[in-house]
Amino acid sequence: MRFILKLIAAPLALALTIASAVFSFALSLSGVLLGIISGVIFLAAAVLLFTGQPVGGVAWLAVAFLISCGIPALGGGVIKMLNRASGALRGFIFS
Repeated sequence: MRFILKLIAAPLALALTIASAVFSFALSLSGVLLGIISGVIFLAAAVLLFTGQPVGGVAWLAVAFLISCGIPALGGGVIKMLNRASGALRGFIFS
């Protein structure tokens, strides 16, 4: 019975490993794009701050921060979760 479970777990571990690699690559590419977008939003927020609209400027600064730090951190967390699941399955397979 345990051998059958290991046979079932092997393709799942492979799929999780491949998905993790693909998502890591996509995260590195999207990090560049999100950095550019957050830079543009930061410049717009600076313009709003200096033209007398501080509330809008601070709000857009928060949006720029979330775009540059929040979204990549969320993606990194998902990738770590996939790696842990893949490692757990590989541990089961090779035990």
